Amino acid sequence: MTARDYESAPVAESLGLRHVVLALVSDLDQLRAGAISPQDALARSALAKQIFNGVRLYLQASRFIGDTAKPVGAVAEIEVTTQEPQE
Repeated sequence: MTARDYESAPVAESLGLRHVVLALVSDLDQLRAGAISPQDALARSALAKQIFNGVRLYLQASRFIGDTAKPVGAVAEIEVTTQEPQE
């Protein structure tokens, strides 16, 4: 049994990547069987490409936020000053 990648598995599951991959496999089977046209297959693959592009952007943003985030204790207290309204 292969080792599970615990860092990426939750993201893959939350974004439904397994379903996307299985749908692509089904589309390829349908194309080979002649159930869908090559144009339909191209449209479906283009949609999947955009989904994976969105996943890539999501992962890059998550990594950026995680790398630049500071621990809660390291955040300096912000001094709040109030001004009296001028009349």
